[in-house]
Amino acid sequence: MLNEQIKMIYTLYGIPNCDTVKKARTWLTDNNIEFKFHNFKKDGLSEDKVDSWLEQEMPVVLVNNKGTTFRKLTDEQKQNYLDPKMSKSIMIENNSTIKRPVLEKDGKVIAVGFKPEMYDAIF
Repeated sequence: MLNEQIKMIYTLYGIPNCDTVKKARTWLTDNNIEFKFHNFKKDGLSEDKVDSWLEQEMPVVLVNNKGTTFRKLTDEQKQNYLDPKMSKSIMIENNSTIKRPVLEKDGKVIAVGFKPEMYDAIF
């Protein structure tokens, strides 16, 4: 009897109209990397997922503090976004504040954001 090896698939989290997400998706496709795309605008983002990310990465890595959505936050949120509780709340309520894309494999964050050289080093 042959053992079937379970093939782990990468999951790319983001929103489809984001230019950086588009570049990451194109890079993965062009390099024959099998992945599943999770559109967190359409498919949502669970508190458990955000908790998992915050256990693996610092809020400064996960929260895009340069985007237009971040600028629309309250002064309190902007001043305290590095606090894990505040960053979790911000990410759940305003998922456009999440730095995109987030690339995972087996529940582990592999990359946040996209640059070809970053993905070249991973794969």
